[in-house]
Order: sequence, then structure tokens, then C-alpha cells
Amino acid sequence: MSGTDGTTDARMTPAPAPTRSNRGRVTTAYLLTCAAIGVAGGVMLWGAGWISTVLFATVPFISVAIAGLWLLPATVALRLLERPLAGILVGVISGLVVFPFLGAAVWWAFFAELAFLVGLYRSWRTWQYYAGAVFVGVVYPIFAAASFNLTAMQPWALVTFFALTIASCVAGVALGILVADRLRKAGVAKLARRRPTLV
Repeated sequence: MSGTDGTTDARMTPAPAPTRSNRGRVTTAYLLTCAAIGVAGGVMLWGAGWISTVLFATVPFISVAIAGLWLLPATVALRLLERPLAGILVGVISGLVVFPFLGAAVWWAFFAELAFLVGLYRSWRTWQYYAGAVFVGVVYPIFAAASFNLTAMQPWALVTFFALTIASCVAGVALGILVADRLRKAGVAKLARRRPTLV
């Protein structure tokens, strides 16, 4: 509507709709954040992977003490971004960086994401991270039973082995949550996050 002076009334002018470039910036921020976490995680897992390989060849029982580190990159991504498949994407990127261990990186990232996937990504509660850690801490020794020769272990050793694996996974997730929360408080990845606060 025009005013008496022939100018357009600004109050009647509809607000411009969000442009594709604005939405694209969020997507770009998300991908760049995942890439940064993935590369940093891959560098860490490169060292962890080779240390684990050496320990497995010499003292396999102790090698699971650092298993939880494999959950760390995906946990950071999920906690910081709260977006579906962020953990898997970071796991793939980490795996590409630490290519000989690509399968392991994606495998562990899947279990970091599993508790949220089962809930269809409707909630992002802290206990879900720990539920995934406990679950993979139980599942991993079972899947790797032949490699670790679990059937030959004494009952006390078997219980200790499972307890050590679970404790390592819980510690890895706790560290990932701590790192992500510190990054969020520092204002990192604001555009990439699903929402501004964590549940």
C-alpha cells in the first residue's frame, strides 16, 4: 500500500523468505564441523589404533582398556550437534583419516549413535550416551570372543575383561560429553547445532 507521498508503507511489506543461501550456510557449517571433529578424531584414533594393535599382540587383556577412545569422536559430534547421523558421518571421516582402521571407526560410531537411532532421534538425553557405551561394552567382547579367546578364561578373568571394556567405553563417552559441552559453552558450531541447548 502506498502512502500519500507515493512511498510504500514499510509496515505492509512482507518479510523476505529465508533464502537457499541461508539454509545452505547451516548445512555447510554442519558438514565443516563434522569434518573438523572427524579429522581430529582420526588423528587420535591413528595413535590409539596402533597402540591397541601392539597391546593386542602382547597383552590382549589390557588392549580393551583404550577401547572407549573409539567412541569419543562420534560422541563429541552427537552431543555438540544433536543431529541424526552426525556420529556416523564423523565415524566415516575419522575412518578415512585412519584408513587401516576405517571399519573399526564406523563400527564404534554406529554404537555411539544407536541409542538415539532406536528413539528415532526424538530425545538427546545424557543417559542415552551412557546406555550406548554400556551396550557396546558388553557386545564388543562377545563379537571378539574368538580373538580374545574368552572361552579359555577363568570366570574371574572373564568378568574383569567385561568390566574393563565397559568402564573404558563409559570413560570414553564421559570424555566426549565433556569436550562437547566445553565446545558448546565456547560458542563453537552455533549454526550447525539442532538447537541452542542440550537436554
